[in-house]
Amino acid sequence: MKSLVVAVLLLPAGHLESNVAGTTYYVDSKAGDDAAAGTSAATAWKSLATVNAATLRPGDTVNLKRGSSWSETLTLAAKGSAARPIVVQPYGTGAAPKLSGQDQPCVVITGNHWRVSGIRASNCQWSGFEISGDGNELTGVTADGNIAGVHVGTDGSRNTIRNSTLTGNNRMSVNDDGGDNDSGAFGVLLNGDDNLVTGNTITGSFATSKDYGFDGAAVEIFNGDRNRITHNRSHDNVTFTELGAQKGKTATGNVFAFNVVTSGRKLASFLVTRGPRHVVGPVKGTLAVHNSVYLPAAKTIGWSCHDGCAPDILKLRNNVIAVGGEMGWEDGKGADEAGSVYMGRKKRFTLGPGSVIADPRFVSRTDLRLRPGSPALGRGAVLSPVWFGGSAATKDFTGKPLGAARDAGAYQR
Repeated sequence: MKSLVVAVLLLPAGHLESNVAGTTYYVDSKAGDDAAAGTSAATAWKSLATVNAATLRPGDTVNLKRGSSWSETLTLAAKGSAARPIVVQPYGTGAAPKLSGQDQPCVVITGNHWRVSGIRASNCQWSGFEISGDGNELTGVTADGNIAGVHVGTDGSRNTIRNSTLTGNNRMSVNDDGGDNDSGAFGVLLNGDDNLVTGNTITGSFATSKDYGFDGAAVEIFNGDRNRITHNRSHDNVTFTELGAQKGKTATGNVFAFNVVTSGRKLASFLVTRGPRHVVGPVKGTLAVHNSVYLPAAKTIGWSCHDGCAPDILKLRNNVIAVGGEMGWEDGKGADEAGSVYMGRKKRFTLGPGSVIADPRFVSRTDLRLRPGSPALGRGAVLSPVWFGGSAATKDFTGKPLGAARDAGAYQR
């Protein structure tokens, strides 16, 4: 017995912690009771306020009943750990648990290492999911009818938004006459650093704007560094991504890889970034690699790098960009571009090594895989994992590993 005690005492504290089961709590907006224990489906709590007041610890789980709905805020302030995150997930059958109400936020994550899945945040005060903590993950969530589907604030870093549906986030936060300040209609807004946005479907980030006519972005980055935006499907957003940084701040080293972008809107673009002469520039070190884009309307644009574009502002490799308007636009020294296929009515940039203007031969307007004989086949340059934000992203849109011969665009043979 003595030797067993000694062995246990010699185990590291983290090992003991990882083997301690957390507590599971249940919340049911219809049949719950806040005076109940909350530790079984039969004794579920009723309100989210009870969850907010609970002392949650690493390894705990909060189960929200499917078919439930709340017009109150879920505030996730406790701290989990990387080994033992705190989990929020649905249970039962029926529609996803829903939080809504423009009078208050819906899901606010100020803590660290939360794993939130399978819930819906709809028509909330500002964003469906507001993240200011570190190491959190949203998986399979839905956000609709918000100013921002997901907002990662300036204090939010190393968070992940994965395999989620962000649709019709089409409200403006600023929409006034004059100036150049309208803002809103974001699928994802990133103000923090080192976040990952991957595998999501983002649609309908589109709102009327007094300054611009229309505004909205699938993924907007403002003052955020080293974020990775990979393997997302974007449809009918005004812009896939727009980048900016206020003076004295940075938005450096952001990566866009293997995204599939389509839109039937009259005004649409893939990527907009700025040089030092712009009020929210310069935005340095943006990489756009292996993206497939189809925007057929006449007033569309592939990419724009303006107010002092230079190779240290924007680098593009192995993209397929077909638009009805301008394929790309640069001024100054211009972007660093190569290995891509373009189609459109006009361009204002210099084609880089290996790039051509030709019909990419997509399968269809919505299926951007390549047909036999596509000029994108075999056109891409071989790139190191740095171009993708790390080796984990070196797979095509379908998850296929990259081979020795690289096709331009998000799909590989």
